[in-house]
Amino acid sequence: MTLPGVRDRFSPNHARRAQPAVIDMLVLHYTGMRTAGEAIERLCDPEARVSAHYVIEENGAIWRLVPEALQAFHAGRSCWAGSSNLNELSIGIEIVNPGHEWGYRPFPEEQMVALERLSGTLLSRFPIPPDRVVGHSDIAPDRKSDPGELFDWLRLARAGIGTWPEPAADLAHRRGRGVGVVERAGGLADLAAIGYCVTAGAETAVVTAFQRRFRPERWDGRLDAETAARLAQVRAAYDRARRL
Repeated sequence: MTLPGVRDRFSPNHARRAQPAVIDMLVLHYTGMRTAGEAIERLCDPEARVSAHYVIEENGAIWRLVPEALQAFHAGRSCWAGSSNLNELSIGIEIVNPGHEWGYRPFPEEQMVALERLSGTLLSRFPIPPDRVVGHSDIAPDRKSDPGELFDWLRLARAGIGTWPEPAADLAHRRGRGVGVVERAGGLADLAAIGYCVTAGAETAVVTAFQRRFRPERWDGRLDAETAARLAQVRAAYDRARRL
């Protein structure tokens, strides 16, 4: 891909894609390391066996580590909409941020501008629908929390990247109300319909991942009335997007 200002740093951690290649997902991560330099070194370390196609520094600098024609090793054990071999299907972008372990913080303006530019270019070149622009925590909720509750999914959606339905005006008034067994089953069904892989014992982690993305002001893993209402709203938005 030709994108002005992109720097190349080759990572040996990659594999061939199946042919003909199908690339229909964009997965966003944070690096979760102290510095950009540490993150890039690890993503290029053959012993680490991890990588990404791109890394975006906090100042907006973009690094290309793996050509798009190849798989990068970024998704790990993961699942979305019934698919589990996500490295095969996706482009992975690592966004430099120390993460929850080293001092999680908001993503700077320069970094978000660069992400919009890069993501927009990728979406113009690959058939990636809005419902398949995901975070690492969406596809691996029992293991990952990135890019986290401070990440501006609304901003990306307004730039045509992913989906963000505006919350209903009365959503916050439902907070704290209980959710019955039938409604809980419906909430879990909504999660699965959106694309989350809901497995036994991982329900709380999946709810937390959904909240980090679509209700980031409160991500306690509880399927309360507010979360259930937001789930139904997001599911409806995803259903509409998939019909287009």
